[in-house]
Amino acid sequence: MLPKNAIEKIQANVSKPCFWKSLSPGQTWKSKSMLPLWVLLRRRFRLPLAHKVITFSLMFPLLNVSIVLLISGFIKRIIPEDFVRRTRGAFEHRVVFSVRWENSWQLWLEREKNELFMIEEDWNEFVDDNHLGPNDNLFIKHDETMNLEVQIFKNNGVEIIDVPLGVEPETEPFHPTPKKPHKETTPASSFASGSGCSANGGTNGRGKQRSSDVKNPERYLLNPENPYFVQAVTKRNDVLYVSRPVVQSYRLKFGPVKSTITYLLPGEKKEEGENRIYNGKPCFSGWSVLCRRHNLNIGDSVVCELERSGGVVTAVRVHFVKKD
Repeated sequence: MLPKNAIEKIQANVSKPCFWKSLSPGQTWKSKSMLPLWVLLRRRFRLPLAHKVITFSLMFPLLNVSIVLLISGFIKRIIPEDFVRRTRGAFEHRVVFSVRWENSWQLWLEREKNELFMIEEDWNEFVDDNHLGPNDNLFIKHDETMNLEVQIFKNNGVEIIDVPLGVEPETEPFHPTPKKPHKETTPASSFASGSGCSANGGTNGRGKQRSSDVKNPERYLLNPENPYFVQAVTKRNDVLYVSRPVVQSYRLKFGPVKSTITYLLPGEKKEEGENRIYNGKPCFSGWSVLCRRHNLNIGDSVVCELERSGGVVTAVRVHFVKKD
């Protein structure tokens, strides 16, 4: 656990609602399905939410220690009641965790009376993907609506700002620097309207194909001068982020928040999304719908070619690359 002075320093300039999660000795980040037992015992013995697991174990000394640890894992999934109250109903059914290296996770919520908690599968996925261990501390801050920014600190106060071993960023940029001045491409509005295609969250699991596994992605581009990046299909595909290196290298500009962005599909079809900004990063909604409607699976990749008009990104031309 972080020293008190380190916690105070980190929170000093934070005005938005926030909370910490850390482990006590013997606890584990992962959770198993102990909710029915926990709820039953709390109701029977009228235990408050803040009741410590150690107190619970003293009340039931004959219980196996592993059961106590499982219950502690469930407690890690609870969103503090004070935090929920301070965000004034900003989220009810799900939250989106975003971390420093631009990955994000959608976690569905369940409610038991006044307690709001993240479902086991989603929470455990976040734990596994970030290799959370006993020396990790989570600082969770409300960003906007359902979006929560998560910072990971070691017990010595050092923040993890790079991708943990075994985790990849959502996007990997190509073309480190533009080869030559950009040529404007045909605006999306000049293409014939086509039928759309559906979904949320992608498929199960969070495995990714490395962006570098797409050989010669430039060959997919309609205009070789267009900025582009390769997006791996993952379990959580809520929005399509444009990574900072791509934005900075090409000095990209985007339309107003909630203005229309067009996905240009094979066969001159198109679908629409919206410009969004989450945690200061530009992104496009409608991505989850596109992934499901076109039957994209984990391990597939999409070469995302950005088209601009008047210097502003107006469309994303998508090129599907199926996993062999």
